[in-house]
Amino acid sequence: MKLLRGSPGPAASVWRLALLLGLGVVSVSASEITFELPDNAKQCFYEEIVQGTKCTLEFQVITGGHYDVDCRLEDPDGLVLYKEMKKQYDSFTFTASRNGTYKFCFSNEFSTFTHKTVYFDFQVGEDPPLFPSENRVTALTQSVIDYQTHFRLREAQGRSRAEDLNTRVASWSIGEAIILLVVSIGQVFFLKSFFSDKRTTTTRVGS
Repeated sequence: MKLLRGSPGPAASVWRLALLLGLGVVSVSASEITFELPDNAKQCFYEEIVQGTKCTLEFQVITGGHYDVDCRLEDPDGLVLYKEMKKQYDSFTFTASRNGTYKFCFSNEFSTFTHKTVYFDFQVGEDPPLFPSENRVTALTQSVIDYQTHFRLREAQGRSRAEDLNTRVASWSIGEAIILLVVSIGQVFFLKSFFSDKRTTTTRVGS
């Protein structure tokens, strides 16, 4: 599989696989990549596909903001095969209508300050057997691996959501504590003012 990665400039070969945040060790094939997508950014990938080949693009946003990105898939002629806006995860299967370079892009251009972590799996054709020397069906083994990957992704996403919620709750609690302290001090000084008022008396001296 010759997966190329690039931005609006020339495509560059991608074999640098990013570590998935919060996942420890993840088994990653050449078609599976986890990458950081900064705010106001767009990342494109390119794949040479032979006509008649069945392909599947599956992606999921792991961390960042509302866990959503824009995704777009085009054929060699620029025809849009798939386009979704602000999706958290999705899967799309198609059969290549012609030979050439297919392009799919993930966009976070709608976000002004939140970067995302995106995972995708782009499968081209039939997966080769995991154990070529053994004459047995490996579909079940591959299915188990796929399920493990999805469970890891869901665990990472759930952990990110929990940490984000915990940060918000902690910030809100600190804010409430500060407000309560200010109100308490204000009440003390307010009540104290009732007892500290000095009444002025005037004495008239008669002749």
